[in-house]
Amino acid sequence: MNEPARSAAWIERVERELDAWLPAEATRPAPLHAAMRYAVFNGGKRIRPQLAFAAGSVLGLSDDAVAPIAAAVELVHCYSLVHDDLPAMDDDDLRRGKPTVHRAWDEATAILAGDALLTLAFGGLARAGMPASVIAGLADAAGSTGMVGGQVLDLAFEKETPDTDLLEAMFRGKTGALIRAAVELPAHLGPASEAERLALADFGDAIGVAFQVIDDLLDVEGSTEELGKPAGSDQARGKATWPALNGVEAARARADALLDEARGALERLPPGPAREDLAALGARIVRRRF
Repeated sequence: MNEPARSAAWIERVERELDAWLPAEATRPAPLHAAMRYAVFNGGKRIRPQLAFAAGSVLGLSDDAVAPIAAAVELVHCYSLVHDDLPAMDDDDLRRGKPTVHRAWDEATAILAGDALLTLAFGGLARAGMPASVIAGLADAAGSTGMVGGQVLDLAFEKETPDTDLLEAMFRGKTGALIRAAVELPAHLGPASEAERLALADFGDAIGVAFQVIDDLLDVEGSTEELGKPAGSDQARGKATWPALNGVEAARARADALLDEARGALERLPPGPAREDLAALGARIVRRRF
């Protein structure tokens, strides 16, 4: 199976899992469940689930075995976007070219929909019989030392300018922690060695930081139509970004260096087509244009 077909199959698989986990729109309270489904099924690229499936393939795991992790990680990601878009956070009107949840409904519904998506992620893992280490690992990635903590730093950087090391620490929390979890958590499902788990974690860490560096670049270089959200919004809000601190060319060079780090981490895993698939997916993420 070629790379586009494989990605399409992974996207289809996680969307089946998500559809099974999410209550139907007509289930009471219907407005909440409609908002939850709107937040999840709105054209996302499912990058994190694809990474989870690709990492699982490296470890010899079936897609069905990894599907609960892929779904849970995506639910946490979708919740974070709903809350990030709120007026108290980034105050965005568009997400993936469509009105944000608080615009399509209202702020209270958006807050509650995000809350419900987050709790559904952990309930789904528990019902699927996932090991406690998977549930705890996702909690760590999503919490105060991971994604939420990174968001706190991101908001603080609207009022103060960090150095590059502190900016990348924020990236590792806000964006990288969930990407790292997507790649690393499948290693808790089978007989993966500690060395393999660490190699996957290091790959995910590098790809996670590179993802945010590229996201910063796209805010400068992309259009609203390409991005599905207002272009230049980071600069308009005075947010600290890699290009703002170091320049566009330096940002590109940093993304390339991080991709090399990610590839180097994969060299510590047994060679084979699955490893090459994961490397190719990482490169596609870092080279994306929107």
